[in-house]
Amino acid sequence: MTILPPHPLLTAASCKGRRFLGCELAILGGAMTWVSERNLVTALGQAGAFGVLACGAMLPERLDEEIAATQAMSSTPFGVNLIVMHPDLPRLVEVCLDRKVGHVVLAGGLPHKDTIEAIKKGGAKLVCFAPTLALAKKLVRSGADALVIEGSEAGGHIGPVSTSVLAQEILPFVTDVPVFVAGGIGHGEMIAAYLRMGASGVQMGTRFAAATESIAHAAFKQAFVRASARDAVTSVQVDPAFKVIPVRGLANAGTQRFIETQIDVIGRHRRGETSFEEASLLIERFWAGALRRAVVEGDVEQGSLMAGQSVGFVKAVEPVAAILAELVAQTETALARTAQAGALPATAA
Repeated sequence: MTILPPHPLLTAASCKGRRFLGCELAILGGAMTWVSERNLVTALGQAGAFGVLACGAMLPERLDEEIAATQAMSSTPFGVNLIVMHPDLPRLVEVCLDRKVGHVVLAGGLPHKDTIEAIKKGGAKLVCFAPTLALAKKLVRSGADALVIEGSEAGGHIGPVSTSVLAQEILPFVTDVPVFVAGGIGHGEMIAAYLRMGASGVQMGTRFAAATESIAHAAFKQAFVRASARDAVTSVQVDPAFKVIPVRGLANAGTQRFIETQIDVIGRHRRGETSFEEASLLIERFWAGALRRAVVEGDVEQGSLMAGQSVGFVKAVEPVAAILAELVAQTETALARTAQAGALPATAA
């Protein structure tokens, strides 16, 4: 087990986040479907950060197995990310509570009050994603113990607003609970900047997707190593009438084929060969299974390579501990420079 030693400036700046998470570093691992499973989550925890299991489309029985396996590998704290639109959400929450998971992260929409109450009564800490200031305040009033604000630079399903704008909109006005910033963060300079703005920590996924401990296919990892920030693009919507949920990933042959498929399907609808509903379903189902094909099977041409713009900072396949050590050193350097200038005393909380 490799646990990073204390770093006075970083410890002071992120104390609220560290206390909330119960770990040495206020860095959450982003919940990446097929990637954020027991091995990566455990590696993050053993290196001093906070891993988060990605439930994704798992059924309750499968989630129970994954939580139990993670707990068997290490005693370090970790969380579980649940999608609020999952049809078995109440049962998934029960699994987390029965397994004594300390933190439950709700993503993919606004949680119902019954879900919030169940998590709170079960003794777990609740983390929610807040896309606007108004919703951030509403979530806190409803019982969220911490928030994640994630900008459009992130990988996977994204919102329309950049991380830096969300930080300016929310951080100065939500101070009663820890707020973690996510989206496009790949260097310690940016971690330091958000800590100085009032963030309690950060969430990062892309930097860890290609880590040594990640179970992602070698071809998937090498695609990350070769990529630059400009390669991580959002999915294209050909016709406003046919909705495409924005997803950021590395451009590949599948990306171009998706555009061609939309043009073909929409053309068939315009010619009366298929209904609007049928056309919409064909477009929606194009990427079904594509993430698994990329991550598990290594199909980097036709699979979905979900990645944030911070992919440009992935220079090699490295152990999680090495990635975190680099980030900590960079953050410490940036905070020390600011402290020397008198802007952030080393004892600031």
